[in-house]
Amino acid sequence: MTLQQEWESAFLNNYSTPSIELVRGVGSRVWDSEGNGYLDLVAGIAVSSLGHGHPAVVDAVSSQVGQIAHTSNLYANQPALALAKKLQALTGHPCKIFFCNDGATANEAAFKLARKHGQGTRLGLVSTDGAFHGRTAAALALTGQPGKRSPFEPLPGDVVFVPYGDVEALKGAITSATSAVILEPIQGEAGVHPAPAGYLAAARQACDDAGALLIMDEVQTGMGRTGNWFASLAAGVVPDVMTLAKGLGGGLPIGAVIAFGAAADLFIPGDHGSTFGGNPVSCAAALAVIDTIESQGLLDHVSLMGAHLSESIVALRHENIVGVRGVGLLQAVVLQGVTGSAVEAAARAKGFLVNAVAPDAIRLAPPLVITQVELDEFVQALPQILKEATS
Repeated sequence: MTLQQEWESAFLNNYSTPSIELVRGVGSRVWDSEGNGYLDLVAGIAVSSLGHGHPAVVDAVSSQVGQIAHTSNLYANQPALALAKKLQALTGHPCKIFFCNDGATANEAAFKLARKHGQGTRLGLVSTDGAFHGRTAAALALTGQPGKRSPFEPLPGDVVFVPYGDVEALKGAITSATSAVILEPIQGEAGVHPAPAGYLAAARQACDDAGALLIMDEVQTGMGRTGNWFASLAAGVVPDVMTLAKGLGGGLPIGAVIAFGAAADLFIPGDHGSTFGGNPVSCAAALAVIDTIESQGLLDHVSLMGAHLSESIVALRHENIVGVRGVGLLQAVVLQGVTGSAVEAAARAKGFLVNAVAPDAIRLAPPLVITQVELDEFVQALPQILKEATS
């Protein structure tokens, strides 16, 4: 049997069958089971912040798993406490933390915070067209992609969807019955669409005026991906609730909910929980990620590399490239005359992993440690990749 046949015989059919099997990684490069090497410009969908096999993560995880690997939420553990305090310090604002498993469970908890805030009378939520917040029931209910929602409806409601970036539409949807608004600073799964200037601040003001919570989904944008710890705070907007995951653990599964101000007091014992949330091994990995980003100046590096990447791609002036959108090392190359899936396949054949995030775009979310030489390697190969994708 081929790898693909074995995979299909073993797993539920909720994913497309993988074309390659990755077995090893170092830095920004990975190798498959056939020995082929690739420059990883996906990083596990913005997860592997420090790339693959980073000594800081390896050492932290190895050390912690040898001490105690799991405590549950019945007992305290030092890595979880240290990570919570570190996140509090990074925000620079009074807040409290809840740890969970991933982005979906973080947004599920945020949904429940909105329910508590609404006290059973304010049940309305506002999300945006194209938004992606996860595939668990409440997170899916907030996801503005009908194709993902419709097979599982009815979902928890009452959710209203408005066009992303449209301030007037957002204001018009927020009423006295609205408990919360949830936004991504950059819509990742919709094709990497950054919020227009002033949009997040307008959302903050509209929520304040209506007494609704503002939830910022920073699962993809947080932890340095945009050249800032948190994209919303960098825009001068302090949400009531922020959700994190992906890059926080550098490859280990962890999600977090950060509740600011009065929102930090909504939950009482028994309201919510997670068996694996605050797992000491995942928390140790997250601490290593944060410490490395700080000690190696990776926020500035991400900003520099992001600007270099987008400018270099635009400078190609290629007929199949409409432009580049995104911030830092979360970018999309917008295409014409060729499909994203064809470019993804052609890039893989040339030794580059990219993600066809939309029919007309590929997403680039490489490790934060990627070098200019590595980025230039991809840019120089891009014209030939596009040629082969159109042939």
